[in-house]
Amino acid sequence: MESWIVHELLVLVAKHFAIDGHRIGIFGHSMGGHGALTLALRHPGRFKSLSAFAPICAPTQCPWGEKAFAGYLGAPGDDRAQWLAHDASALMKSQVAAPYPQGILIDQGLSDKFLAEQLHPEVFEAACFAAGQPLTLRRHAGYDHGYYFIQSFMADHIAHHAQSLHA
Repeated sequence: MESWIVHELLVLVAKHFAIDGHRIGIFGHSMGGHGALTLALRHPGRFKSLSAFAPICAPTQCPWGEKAFAGYLGAPGDDRAQWLAHDASALMKSQVAAPYPQGILIDQGLSDKFLAEQLHPEVFEAACFAAGQPLTLRRHAGYDHGYYFIQSFMADHIAHHAQSLHA
């Protein structure tokens, strides 16, 4: 999926639509939020803006990540360095400078049933702080992991990307 998005899809979109290939943003929700964070951090300079809704922030530290990474990248006894190359928090922690100086936006519902065991936004927040990466991590009481959560804050993400892509 990574190769397809970065090396094929973006080229195809640029070929058929009038876009500026140097002003592309990326965002996603949940596992897609994890994908947005890791793609942006694994391909520095490819994306100019970044945001996520309730992303899986530290997959090497949660049951979902253990299962997925073991299936795709090898069992936990194997070389876990390969796992860290696909963990947004580990990737951010390895940064020597802020890759998104205009900031990253993350929204998280506090009634999200996956928050405590799977998502770990606090780990990504700490990694951003250590790297000097500006991060706006908004925690919303009463919101879960679903459609209404995303719909409630989508305009903020569009505005975040518009501001970053305009700069």
